[in-house]
Amino acid sequence: MDIKTLNLSSHFPFRNPNRRQRFFPPLTISAHFSSPPLSLVPSILSTSSSSSCSSSFRTNRRFRLACISPVEQNLVEKPDWIDEDDEEIVSTSSSSVEIDSSERIGLVQEEEKVEIVSSGPEEFSATDNIWKQIKEIALFAGPAAGLWICGPLMSLIDTAIIGQGSSVELAALGPATVVCDYLSYVFMFLSIATSNMVATSLAREDKNEVQHTISVLLFVGFTCGMGMLLFTKLLGVRLLTAFTGPKNLHIVPAANTYVQIRGLAWPAILVGWVTQSASLGMKDSWGPLKALAVASVVNGIGDVVLCCFLGYGIAGAAWATMVSQVVAAFMMIGALNNKGFNAFSVSVPSPKELLQIFELAAPVFITLITKVAFYSFLTYFATSMGTGTIAAHQVMIQVYCMCTVWGEPLSQTAQSFMPELICGVNKSLEKARMLLKSLLIIGAIAGTILGVVGTCVPWLFPYLFTTDLEVIGEMHKVLLPYLIALSVTPLTHSLEGTLLAGRDLRFLSLSMSGCFSLGGLLVLLVSSRGCGLPGCWWSLAAFQWARFFLALRRLTSPTGFLNADKLGKLKGA
Repeated sequence: MDIKTLNLSSHFPFRNPNRRQRFFPPLTISAHFSSPPLSLVPSILSTSSSSSCSSSFRTNRRFRLACISPVEQNLVEKPDWIDEDDEEIVSTSSSSVEIDSSERIGLVQEEEKVEIVSSGPEEFSATDNIWKQIKEIALFAGPAAGLWICGPLMSLIDTAIIGQGSSVELAALGPATVVCDYLSYVFMFLSIATSNMVATSLAREDKNEVQHTISVLLFVGFTCGMGMLLFTKLLGVRLLTAFTGPKNLHIVPAANTYVQIRGLAWPAILVGWVTQSASLGMKDSWGPLKALAVASVVNGIGDVVLCCFLGYGIAGAAWATMVSQVVAAFMMIGALNNKGFNAFSVSVPSPKELLQIFELAAPVFITLITKVAFYSFLTYFATSMGTGTIAAHQVMIQVYCMCTVWGEPLSQTAQSFMPELICGVNKSLEKARMLLKSLLIIGAIAGTILGVVGTCVPWLFPYLFTTDLEVIGEMHKVLLPYLIALSVTPLTHSLEGTLLAGRDLRFLSLSMSGCFSLGGLLVLLVSSRGCGLPGCWWSLAAFQWARFFLALRRLTSPTGFLNADKLGKLKGA
């Protein structure tokens, strides 16, 4: 058994306190050898030849033993060849030697620590590490892209199949999808709040808090879903009539049929969003992707069978989409249960928890409602321009939404990974800035690709959506503003996702409200001057670029939360 180091005084009776025995070898005494180690022979001989020194040790024996705790006394074993009088000498000598040895090891560790710290900045500034991080982001954001694609893909499939049969039903999809899809985006605050709160709880390494957060948000999601189901049943016709206006009342019955059927899935939609966002907050994007991939297949097959073969038209498309959304919700619940959390556990939130959710969700709600309101504003003005213009706008806005969702995974990546770097146990604002740089690089590449590919689809392949030449002509009029608005969207999502992760929600809500106000005035101006559908889309391009510049200015500001460490150093200096 090895002798443990004892916390004794640094000045011993036989040791010169001014001399540091740095290179004395470490001492280990075993209880099984029969002869003393050579390193102890000088001490023992010195003790035997000096009776005064030995007497001094015997005199101070009680004092020295009192300084050693009972636990430390049990750690020291006395070899057979050491007598009672020399016991203190061996223990004290070994202690001094061990202390010197530990000091020597400590100096070595300090030198190694200095070397490690000095290599830190090179790690963050290396270009290959940036591309490695981009690869890691792509591994997470790639599957997450499928999650955002599935929803618009379902509506796009409905648009393509219904457009082959009736232009009136295709026009009816415009206001119908506003009620079904755009109103669902209003409740996106549940998704964002879930991702943010779950990621923050995981950064604190508190699994019970994660489970409770999920249970509370499941209750809120289910309650909001039931409320929207009743709202659709009671006020669906009035909302559609007010939206379409008196000139287009002939499309209200078809639009209401679509809205009433899809409204049955409201509770499943919002519960599915909570479970999906919880998985994304845990940095898992494959489980929800599998669920939504199955749902997209169900929707596609249902549209073909019900619309093309059975001739149910817009009602068949609505049934196919509704069933697919319910299937997706149950599969995402199962994916969350497989991670060790109970997705069927629902907890009624306390007033304090509701206030916490409200403080996070209210600014996010304002942000989302202004975005949805602006898109609805565009559709409202397009509706007043005639059936052909409504149909053209419906196709373009669906393709646009299908392309913009490719930028949403960048926002989700920021919300999943940034909280750990901003406020987690391993906080590092330098790594957070590096992550934002990587997100912007990916956003620029994605924006260029989406802009080119997304514009080519309605330009070169318009017959995928309609055979009406009037509708195709209106579609081609908005291709340039469509390209300009689409190319900046992934960059905007990266910046706004970082603002959400840093909970800079007040600025985000104010900036979105300002963009909506100015954009709405611009739409009113261009519509009053007879600019038609292109004027609406130029307003959308200005709206998107304004969001980008405001978010970029906020995050690169010296007083922003990503530069708090630099600001602190500056104040300290």
